[in-house]
Amino acid sequence: MPLPVPEDASSEDLPDREGASTQETFELFSALAPKGWRVELIEGEIYVVPPANGEHEEIVTEMVEQVIARRVDKELRNFTGIGLSLPGTTDALRVIPDLVIAPKGSFDDQLEWHAPDPVHLVAEVTSSSTASRDRVQKIRAYARAGIPVYLMIDREAGEAVVCSEPVGDDFAHKHIHKLGTAVPLPHPLGFDLDTGAF
Repeated sequence: MPLPVPEDASSEDLPDREGASTQETFELFSALAPKGWRVELIEGEIYVVPPANGEHEEIVTEMVEQVIARRVDKELRNFTGIGLSLPGTTDALRVIPDLVIAPKGSFDDQLEWHAPDPVHLVAEVTSSSTASRDRVQKIRAYARAGIPVYLMIDREAGEAVVCSEPVGDDFAHKHIHKLGTAVPLPHPLGFDLDTGAF
């Protein structure tokens, strides 16, 4: 689907796309994406993702509510819509996880893309358009960034996958749980996520 040009932009305002780098093209797509769409740059590929469906958002909201109610460290906060800049093999990656858990004040600036240093956990809820990236490229990206825990709610497989202890381009531990069960989340969360509510 072609991205719409903002009403206040004329063709003279748009950069010449011929010969544009991947980063420049990514920035152009990000500027032109309709509200609610996500534009991500993963391993040199640009992905434009439409807004999630209601079931996806219900799951994200339930995770947020459970973290608020059960977190041991009361300084931890839930962030949705936060852009992370992750190290890549050649260029930086730009991702917008469904949920980021980090200490209060971690993103209190005007930046659009943030370093992953304060992040304790990222979570993704798969959709048909994102599932393959969530299962493969994002595991590599989050591990390479040193993010301690990656939680993937794989709706198509009916599983919750908890990846922890990043080592290189992968995680040392991956625990798979059927959706509908209690899913133990490691420190610093340290509680069971009730996926029966999903």
